[in-house]
Amino acid sequence: MDQHEDKQFLEYLVKALVDNPEAVRINRTVDEMGVLLTLDVHADDMGKIIGRSGNTAKAIRTLLRVVGMKHDARVNLKINEPVGGKGMSRDMAEAMQEDNPVATTKTLDEAIDDLKI
Repeated sequence: MDQHEDKQFLEYLVKALVDNPEAVRINRTVDEMGVLLTLDVHADDMGKIIGRSGNTAKAIRTLLRVVGMKHDARVNLKINEPVGGKGMSRDMAEAMQEDNPVATTKTLDEAIDDLKI
């Protein structure tokens, strides 16, 4: 992927959503399963990244999947629980988990449909 476009995209998107952009950290690793982006944000910004019922995190993952498809790469997002976090609901905990690898074999049109726009 050119200049790690997936990481740059995620950084731009997340920094636009949070109140503490200086605390955003993204680690990018590549293995046989594809690209894994691991996201750390300030504890106060977790709700903005996860969203109600995990919808924001789900939308970010869908957009990353579309960016990855453009480069024939499988891109996954893991959101780390911040140090000093206040605990979280089950929805938030589930939204932080990496996507199910079996469920990521969608076409570009199916991924876009997931956005419900």
